[in-house]
Amino acid sequence: MSVTLRQLEVLVAVVDEGGFGAAADALKMSQSAVSHSLATLESAAGAPLITRTPTIASTDLGKAILAHARSVLASARALDATILGHRGAVAVGTIRLAAGVTASHRLVPELLTRWRAELPGLDVRLFEGSDDELEDWLESGAVDAAVLVDSDPLPHGAVILARDDFRAVLRSDHPLAHETRINLADLAEDPLLTSTSGCEPQITTLHAMAGSNYAPAQRVHETSTLLGMISAGLGVAIMPALALTMLPENLVMIELEQYLERTLVFTGPAERPWHPSVERMRDIAETPTAAL
Repeated sequence: MSVTLRQLEVLVAVVDEGGFGAAADALKMSQSAVSHSLATLESAAGAPLITRTPTIASTDLGKAILAHARSVLASARALDATILGHRGAVAVGTIRLAAGVTASHRLVPELLTRWRAELPGLDVRLFEGSDDELEDWLESGAVDAAVLVDSDPLPHGAVILARDDFRAVLRSDHPLAHETRINLADLAEDPLLTSTSGCEPQITTLHAMAGSNYAPAQRVHETSTLLGMISAGLGVAIMPALALTMLPENLVMIELEQYLERTLVFTGPAERPWHPSVERMRDIAETPTAAL
């Protein structure tokens, strides 16, 4: 079976872009060339890799091959960059970076500014995801680098970007809004709102520390939705301190007597060599970017 990198690129692009036309635009190919490349790969595989109607979706075989394709393409990009670097070329191309919502809001913008200044030929593209998704994306090759939370043990070559703790988020007219520090148990009567995009393990631990039952009244995915619900008086939430700058004017963040810290680290993949540009990004990011 002979499979080319171009065929794997086409498969990944068709799935990620959601169609042949969008994949053609992303790869700067004609749509007919994209269709032919994928058809050739499917012929070699002996079965369809995607369903074309009603929407583009991977078949079971397609999903299995897609996982390998992402890893192969990530390694190929790193190999090309290593060769170019040996020839004296500056960092160029695209690096895919994954991060959670609070890191993307507070830490990543400053990092992007520094990377752009020191690596002007490099295009860093940000992909936001939940804490559970980030490591999977990194190891699959879907992204080249990630900002992970509480990665234990610290991955080889990773650097710590910041540490913060978890705090209560309340409306400014809440009876406890003017306290300097509160006990999590004091919020037992308030409906607890939780984001499914991350931090639930830490919030569960905080409730155990306070001797309180962890029983969220609502789970939502988007942080903006969570903050909107608190603003509407529908409950309270526990969020990392990095989220402070995301709060609207009618919300406040209060320290908890139960102190639990999290660590945010910048890292490349654990199971394959890093892209050389990721190593350079790591070196630039090594100085903490935010005073919490």
